[in-house]
Amino acid sequence: MPPTAQAVAERRPAYLTELARGTERFHEPRRPDCPWCGSTKLRTRLRTTDLLQHKPGTFTVDQCRACDHSFQNPRLTPEGLNFYYRDFYDGLRAGHAEKVFGGRTSARRHRAAAHAMFRHIEPESWLDVGTGPCHFPAAAKEVLPYTAFDGLDIGDGVEEGRRAGRIEEAHRGFLTELAPRLAGRYDAMSMFHYLEHSLDPREELKAARRVLRPGGHLMIELPDPESRWAALLGKWWVSYFQPQHLHLIPLANLRTELAALGYTVVAVDRRTPHLPHDLTAACALFLGHWLPAADDPWRTKAPSELQRRLRRALTCAGTPALVAARGADRLLAPLAGRTGFSNAYRVVARRNPDPS
Repeated sequence: MPPTAQAVAERRPAYLTELARGTERFHEPRRPDCPWCGSTKLRTRLRTTDLLQHKPGTFTVDQCRACDHSFQNPRLTPEGLNFYYRDFYDGLRAGHAEKVFGGRTSARRHRAAAHAMFRHIEPESWLDVGTGPCHFPAAAKEVLPYTAFDGLDIGDGVEEGRRAGRIEEAHRGFLTELAPRLAGRYDAMSMFHYLEHSLDPREELKAARRVLRPGGHLMIELPDPESRWAALLGKWWVSYFQPQHLHLIPLANLRTELAALGYTVVAVDRRTPHLPHDLTAACALFLGHWLPAADDPWRTKAPSELQRRLRRALTCAGTPALVAARGADRLLAPLAGRTGFSNAYRVVARRNPDPS
């Protein structure tokens, strides 16, 4: 359900007070080198605005010419991350992320991921990192009924998941901070579309190795920056997801880093993680960008009744385009894994024993 006018009005003063100070303070200084390999050979890959929430601000994604790593530059500060995350996953826009990426969190896809892990190990204990309200553990239990699932997240969704019985233990906080306490506790871990949000993906992978037992397995899903959709759709490719995605990691870079940290990659999949929504999402972003303003608390005033009616009319007029895009996405989905049009990839890596 859309937020009520009262809920929007209650939040507007606080948002406008923050925005009166400008959005430049939400950014760190621009860095001259690649955070992955250190090269100074950078190019601008993308400049865009917040196409999902339409909060004020402009964001740049640079790409390293040496290793192809892409990253937000300048990066958001912790204060900036808090501003742009606020009211997207909970609060005013509770359920908004589910609407945008609902297919990614379907029970069917979660069960498929559990089966993919089961080909390599039948874990006793599994930690789902960035679990949110713990929908993955709830579905994975249907495949692995004897596995004890725990969840880790910075939000209160992980506590909700524990209360609902979807997980046995909730860890609230950052993996890099909690890793010493959780060392050696799990023989399976998952990070579904988590690393791209992290400040330092390398530190997350190191922390995961500390939490895993020797021989344990780590499953990672990430948006694929080498997808042809990224080149074709430009800023309308939803997996750029600015300003929340801080890193876009090519598969080769992830594989090399995992090997350097003492993992062995045992499986790679570009077909199953693909979510057939690229054209649909691009169409929705384009329409949303040009529609009259919605009543959001970060806008200086509420839209007029004429603007509301015009927005409803144009939304209805755009429905056939969305339906056609959805049909095209479904038609092209079987080809994604073989033609470079997959928008995500999955890696399963085994933690090697520590050197003696």
